[in-house]
Amino acid sequence: MSETRRRVLFALHHLGDRVIPYVKQFEGAGFDVTVNPRARPYTEEELIAALPGVFATVAADEPYTDRVFRAAKDLRIVARWGVGYDNIDVPAATRHGVVIAMAFGANHEAVADGTLALMAALGENLVQHHLHVKAGGWGAEAHPGLWQSTVGIVGLGRIGKAVARRCRGFEMRILAYDTVQDRGFADTHGITFVPLEVLLREADFVTLHAPHLPETENLITRDRLALMKPTAFLVNTARGPLVDEEALYDALKTRRIAGAGLDTFRREPPIRSPLLTLDNVVLSPHSLGNSLRAEAAMGERCLKAILAVARGDSPGAEYVLNQGPFK
Repeated sequence: MSETRRRVLFALHHLGDRVIPYVKQFEGAGFDVTVNPRARPYTEEELIAALPGVFATVAADEPYTDRVFRAAKDLRIVARWGVGYDNIDVPAATRHGVVIAMAFGANHEAVADGTLALMAALGENLVQHHLHVKAGGWGAEAHPGLWQSTVGIVGLGRIGKAVARRCRGFEMRILAYDTVQDRGFADTHGITFVPLEVLLREADFVTLHAPHLPETENLITRDRLALMKPTAFLVNTARGPLVDEEALYDALKTRRIAGAGLDTFRREPPIRSPLLTLDNVVLSPHSLGNSLRAEAAMGERCLKAILAVARGDSPGAEYVLNQGPFK
C-alpha cells in the first residue's frame, strides 16, 4: 500500500458504469480505488479476502460481521451508500475502532418520491391498465385514486415527513404512528398521531418508514393486517423484515387487503417469494432511493466522511452510528 495514497474499496455492485465518476472523484481526492468486480454483494469470505490494506469501504449490502472486522486490520471506516445498516455489526465495529458512517439526509426525498409512485400505481391501478392496453384491451373498472384519501405513515422520520409533505398536495388526511413524536411538524402539516391499531383500521394507504430493529421485526403481523380495510393498500419502502411476508401473501391472495407496493423484501432478491405470483402487488428491486440526485448526494457524503477520518477527524455525530476511535 502506498504511504501517501490510502486504498478505498468500492463494494457497490448495483451502479454499473455509473460508478466511474465517483471512482474518479475519490481518486482526485488522493485515494487508490478498487471496485467490486461482481454484479452482486461480496460474501463474508470474499469481503475478508478483499480488505487487506484497505483503509475505507464504500459499502453496499455486504456483511460486516465481527469476523470481518477482526480480519480487516487496516480498515478504519465503513461509509454506507445509503441509510440502512442491517448487515453491519456496529458494536463489533466499535470494538475494532472502525467508524460506521451513514449517508443520512442524502436519499430520503428520493424514497418519498418512490413511495408516492407506488401509492399512485396502486390507487390508479396503473400496472393492470398498462397490461390491459398492451393486450389490445380498452376501458376498465373505476379505481380508488389518491385525492382526499387517508394515509397512515408508520415512522415519521426524514422519509415519513417527506412523504407527508407530498400527501398534502393530494389533500389527504394524514395519520402517523411513531414512538418519538415531532408535534411541531405534525401541527404544521396537519398530521394526527394515533396508535398503530387505529392507523391500520382507518388508513386507505399504510406506508412503512420505520427502521429494522428488534422491536420492529414483524411489526405488521397477521393480526395487524386483519385490522386493515379490505380496500386498503400496504406500501413498504423501509425494510422487508418489518412485515410478516407469509401473512401478507395470505392477505393479498384472499383479497383481505386490496394490494401492496413493495420495494423491500425479507430476502433480496425475492426469487422464490410467492408474492411474485400475485396480480395485486407492485414490485420494485429496492431501488426507489437511487435517483441520480440521491446517488450524487450519497457519493459526496461518503467521500466527506472518509476524508474526515483520513485527517483524523470525526465525520460528525449526525452521520455516524458510532464514534469508533473518536470517543
